[in-house]
Amino acid sequence: MENDDQILFELPINGILDLHTFSPKEIKQLIPDYIDACLAKNIYLIRIIHGKGIGVLRAITNSILKNHPAVVSYRLDPEPGSSWGATLVELKKE
Repeated sequence: MENDDQILFELPINGILDLHTFSPKEIKQLIPDYIDACLAKNIYLIRIIHGKGIGVLRAITNSILKNHPAVVSYRLDPEPGSSWGATLVELKKE
């Protein structure tokens, strides 16, 4: 059954995924779907913005990436100003 209060929008597939507007329960499916969409567009480097906070979104993100078969590696974004608020993900080129 669909929720009539749910708002659907198209997420741009550009290699940058900002998780701030999503709930943790949405992220568990969002990240794998986003990875698949990036691979379909030949995007092999993704930046996932999860914020600093208390680390809940970062932990969920790392858990998903650790088990995803298309992920070659991932690490915190070393860019100045990003600190540990974003993760860079390298995907397998097929």
